[in-house]
Amino acid sequence: MKYLIKYFIDFAVLVFLYVFVFFRKWRSRGRDSLTVNTLMYAYLSLVLCFTMMPVVVSIPSMLDHPYKSMNLVPFIDVSLGRGDFFRQVLLNVIMTMPFGFLFPLTRSKRAGFGTTVFFCFLMSLGIELLQPFFDRSPDVTDLITNVTGGALGYGLYAVFKPVVFWILDRLKTG
Repeated sequence: MKYLIKYFIDFAVLVFLYVFVFFRKWRSRGRDSLTVNTLMYAYLSLVLCFTMMPVVVSIPSMLDHPYKSMNLVPFIDVSLGRGDFFRQVLLNVIMTMPFGFLFPLTRSKRAGFGTTVFFCFLMSLGIELLQPFFDRSPDVTDLITNVTGGALGYGLYAVFKPVVFWILDRLKTG
């Protein structure tokens, strides 16, 4: 129960930020923008949940544990036979596919493949660099598989672009 309270505090902060910072701004741009940006915000909140939470209650003790250095050997888990490697790769790819799909929709000037993959890389790199502060292990394999997931997500966006824009146009006209 104590552990769930730590997560509750983080989610309360995320809800507060959404309601008092982002919601009004996105709503003023129209229902289509509100919908897409809210989906992206919810997605990023879930990524935060699975990769770094609890954050707020961890801040006082961020530096009280030994630093975990980043594994810089790609896919070393395969050669060493550690853990459930294929499951981890699949989950990392799946985790960032929504980023590749939603990111171009959140930009006022639609982002191309390169821009989307670059920002997916930055998001993943940021997560991996911050994980040691939350007593988690960063891994270059995660970075590679996350960027792959973002690229695949963009591919899905490109395929379903006409349908997505048809739906967004329906949201605009109400």
